[in-house]
Amino acid sequence: MTDSPYELLVTRDDVVRYLAEAGHLGRLAADAEVVEVVEVTAGNMNRVFIARGPLGSLAVKQAPPWVQVAGPEWPIDPARIASEARTYELLASRVPESIPAVVAFDADRYVIVMEDLSGLEVLRDVLVAELASGASASSTLDLAGLGAVVGRFVGELAVSTSVAALGATAHAELVALAANPELCALTLDVVLDEPYREHEHNHWHPALDERVRALRGNSAVREAVAHVRGIFLERHEALIHGDLHSGSVMVGRAPADDRQLVKVFDPEFSFVGPIGMDLGLFWANLEIAAIAADVVGAHDLARARSAAIPASLDAFAAAWNDDSTLATIVADAWRFAGVEGIRRAAGYSHAADIESLPEPARADASVRLFDAARHHLLTGTESPADPARSPASGRTSS
Repeated sequence: MTDSPYELLVTRDDVVRYLAEAGHLGRLAADAEVVEVVEVTAGNMNRVFIARGPLGSLAVKQAPPWVQVAGPEWPIDPARIASEARTYELLASRVPESIPAVVAFDADRYVIVMEDLSGLEVLRDVLVAELASGASASSTLDLAGLGAVVGRFVGELAVSTSVAALGATAHAELVALAANPELCALTLDVVLDEPYREHEHNHWHPALDERVRALRGNSAVREAVAHVRGIFLERHEALIHGDLHSGSVMVGRAPADDRQLVKVFDPEFSFVGPIGMDLGLFWANLEIAAIAADVVGAHDLARARSAAIPASLDAFAAAWNDDSTLATIVADAWRFAGVEGIRRAAGYSHAADIESLPEPARADASVRLFDAARHHLLTGTESPADPARSPASGRTSS
């Protein structure tokens, strides 16, 4: 595309030529002609390719100067991918097993060359497929183990980039360096603004009509959303992923020993913000998956999915190791779980876990999600009434 100020990777030859010029082709093959390239773009923001040869494979991810799914009519700063590279760099020495290994970052072409994770599956896809296959009592995943990996990821990132770890001067420098204004503005719009007013992006199941109208006219809700917006804008606590949902986690098995593998990826929304946000977004998506299972009668599976929430909190708390701040982080997390749930129920981007359900289960799940999310938003606590919720760790009450 000629509208880009730098060369974009579009075709197979573009990717192979880029890898050759950057000195990475030797990881794949001695001869460029035998390298195969497949585009695996799945998200909204960037283009992703997998390049394979007889010697190995690599993922090549490039940020165009616009939202990938929209094109030049929705411009956005491609330097967002630097946020992703920075987060991976900070975590490489602390939790290397839970992130993709980065080979190189090209700040001029906005490209990350990294480990090929195409042998894994996106967590949300696995959760949806389990229900589609009729699973009722068990999961293909160690869900508590999954929660623990993600919780430790959040904790290690937070503890290593806090004021206590860095000192005031270095922390202030990180706040400036990691500023991500365009993607933070996008979060403010689609998560913390649009779902609470009339907007063309919003849509919801008809079963929510009365609830959505009541939500927009409720002063307590307006105050609660304003409170979460304040947390988002003002709490420069540590570097966070910023978009940690079930589409930002990949899972699979290690070929050698069948260990469960969990990789957290796509931290392009990262910035120095409220630690509870990452936990809350993840919890909301686990809750969505649990509700989806519960409404189709897979009650044991629902409880197992919910159990990943306290497991993630326990792992986070072990890494964070500061009980004096934990209650505030947990309350923030549940409020962020609330706004994430509301936007998945009545905003722009819904969750496949619920959208893929047959009726009347989809209506039931939509109502359950909305009511739970509203509770989290207003109270900063977990939902006590949801049968999909497993008994929570003692740490989960604020």
